[in-house]
Amino acid sequence: MRLGSGTFAACCVVIEVLGVALFLRGFFPAPVRSSSRTEHQAEPPAPEPSIGASSNWTKLPPPLFSKVVIMLIDALRDDFVFGSKGMKFMPYTPYLVEKGASHSFVAEAKPPTVTMPRIKERENLSPNLLVLCGDHGMSETGSHGASSMEEVNTPLILISSAFERKPGDIRHPKHVQQTDLAATLAIGLGLPIPENSVGSLLFPSIEGRPVREQLRFLHLNAVQLSKLLQENVPSYKKEPGFEQFKMAERLHGNWIRLYLEESTSEVLFNLGTKVRRQYLDALRTLSLSLSRQVAQYDIYSMLVGTVMVLEVLTLLLLSIPQALSSKAELEVPLWSPVFSLLFYLMFLVLSALHVIVCTSAESSCYFCGLSWLMAGGVMVLISALLCAVVSALAKMFASGKLLSKNPAHPNSRWSELDVVILLGTMGHVLSLGASSFIEEEHQTWYFLVNTLCLALCHEIYRNCFLGDDCEPRRCSHGERGFVNTAPALQDRSIGHDELEPHRASKSPTSLNTLRGWEKWMAMASPWVILTCCRLLRSLNQTGVQWAHRPDLGHWLTSSDHKAELSVLAALSLIMIFALVQRRCSLTSKVAMALGLLGVYCYRAAIGNVLFPWQRDSKDISKGLIEARFVHVFVLGILFTGTKDLLKSQVIAADFTIKTVGLWEIYSGLVLLAALLFRPHNLPVLVFSLLIQTIMTKFIWKPLRHDAAEITVMHYWFGQAFFYFQGNSNNIATVDISAGFVGLDTYVEVPAVFLTAFATFAGPVLWASHLVSFLSSETSSGSALSHACFCYALICSFPVSAYIILVTSLRYHLFIWSVFSPKLLYEGMHILITAAICVFFTAMDQTNTKS
Repeated sequence: MRLGSGTFAACCVVIEVLGVALFLRGFFPAPVRSSSRTEHQAEPPAPEPSIGASSNWTKLPPPLFSKVVIMLIDALRDDFVFGSKGMKFMPYTPYLVEKGASHSFVAEAKPPTVTMPRIKERENLSPNLLVLCGDHGMSETGSHGASSMEEVNTPLILISSAFERKPGDIRHPKHVQQTDLAATLAIGLGLPIPENSVGSLLFPSIEGRPVREQLRFLHLNAVQLSKLLQENVPSYKKEPGFEQFKMAERLHGNWIRLYLEESTSEVLFNLGTKVRRQYLDALRTLSLSLSRQVAQYDIYSMLVGTVMVLEVLTLLLLSIPQALSSKAELEVPLWSPVFSLLFYLMFLVLSALHVIVCTSAESSCYFCGLSWLMAGGVMVLISALLCAVVSALAKMFASGKLLSKNPAHPNSRWSELDVVILLGTMGHVLSLGASSFIEEEHQTWYFLVNTLCLALCHEIYRNCFLGDDCEPRRCSHGERGFVNTAPALQDRSIGHDELEPHRASKSPTSLNTLRGWEKWMAMASPWVILTCCRLLRSLNQTGVQWAHRPDLGHWLTSSDHKAELSVLAALSLIMIFALVQRRCSLTSKVAMALGLLGVYCYRAAIGNVLFPWQRDSKDISKGLIEARFVHVFVLGILFTGTKDLLKSQVIAADFTIKTVGLWEIYSGLVLLAALLFRPHNLPVLVFSLLIQTIMTKFIWKPLRHDAAEITVMHYWFGQAFFYFQGNSNNIATVDISAGFVGLDTYVEVPAVFLTAFATFAGPVLWASHLVSFLSSETSSGSALSHACFCYALICSFPVSAYIILVTSLRYHLFIWSVFSPKLLYEGMHILITAAICVFFTAMDQTNTKS
């Protein structure tokens, strides 16, 4: 079965998305939840256990406190209260602790230690309760988010007149879990314990109550935890905590029988002490089992997803010689007899392994919970991919074609640009193994685009001053692996029959065709791009190391500089129109001008910028009318571009219709980005358009880079502009306000789309420009196929390597604060890559038909 390179790559990336999704589902397991009860239909409390006698205590005990006041202090570290620092800066709190009207604990927060609702849970003569606690601690430098002792340990003090201790009865704070507070507060207020709570009752808070009430409180907590365990752990009967609970319940029943018989002997006291100790041990073990269930990785689902992703990457690598050939086609061995035999064998083996793993699993597994039809489909896919990999390897060794230089051209060698691309791609992938490089990944991309500009500068100067004789001979198809294709970019004035098959036989440059001032512009273009990149770096400080430093964006967004921001926004919108309108139809030009005017009106309506006649921004609104006004023009431009693309399939002779249609789709996306970007980020969009214009006119066209090289350059600049926007690998930098532009209330689908587009606008816009450029500037029908394949391959490298790194580092100190957010970004990036590749393939099919 023969497939085009683009179609094959798109299919591979879609499969990769499924694998990454399965890996994410295993890496981020669902929390333990109770499924038997609903919020509106709570079950009655469990009755008091009894043996041989009937107990009528079936209701919740009366509350211990009439009111509870929670004082939650952000980043309150335990030694700020209990240590010498507490005596110095919070003297009254240690006084209350020593006085005896309180109970003190050190509550452990689970990483990531970030500010969030960490405790999820609601008149008589009962005393009141004051709870003093922190959501997390802080490091010595004042930061938090990781899992060091200083960031994890927080004070938890319960202050009430109900607590009576003898003066001088100093107790060292006991280490507990933050989740224990929910059960304690529920018991104290006479409310049902939250059904999804995994915490245990803090016993010192009830130690002053009668023994029967103590055992009743402990029993209610144990029943709640045991039910939660039954619903989330298949082999719950084998859990030590469950066995301890059943033993405690039987002893409790014996104690109730003795109590109802009005026995006041020492036996009753001793048995009560034993029951209490048994309950406390059971609660501790049950809570630990449930907490471990929450933090447990679903290794089987992670492994299945990893196998799918690695199979796709291997298949893409082995397909390079065929996919980047002049035909841009490859043979997928779906129906060969050997394939069928190997396929059925692999499917049977995988099915047997699936049955063994799922029947012996002691904890819940997402992949095992799928229906047999869905699980079987995944195993069929894995078997087919493995067989395709084996077939590709066999064919490669049989034909003697390896991913190396062609022996037929012993004098051919890689160019400096090819080496930069290869080493840069490999270096970026290797850098993902270090947490500091992930936190500061923007520095990696800034370095790569700067190095790329210097390599382009070297190539331009060499061809301008030394001529074409010093140009190294280029390898033919399949020789250089990742960065080699047919001469995708050629002068459109040359006929199809005059094109030579290999770039090695033809000079790749046409700088001599440029006029004098154009040649000087070509030589200056890398330095102009470097200057633009340096200015953009000053706009938004991102990452961790330097994020606290002031930047131009903070200066512009301050209320004292609203006039300067207004001028900058207006000039940026004018520049956007000037750079985009040049290839649009008249209708789209008018829509673009009105849409950009609407963008400024929207920002003025919500108070970000000012009109010249405004002195202040008192009359602000949500800007719904203005934003929806722009949305209408965005949809209109996209509709016009789509109509032109469909028309190009009918009128095959008019190539310009498709070119205009693609550019109008790109223009519509630019207008949408202008609407969603904050005003101080509009220069990012301007510089993106400016760099694309410069590289198109003075670098890609004159130097006639092939489709693979141009694709990698677009990918690198797209990644750099992702960080120029102010993004990082921290979830906190996602601008969720973009999801509400033009929406009166939260609507999930549009909000998610707008937020995702605003976040990944850099990669999306550069990929869209790539499609438009290759479609308008190439005479080779294989350019888009080559570009789609290369884009899929270069995006598959980091995500494949990263899921392996994350799996091996899953117990790393920074796994939740650094590596996990990056994993979510990679998952979203591969999803967007799949959409881009599908768009590539659709445009390639249109190009083939026309």
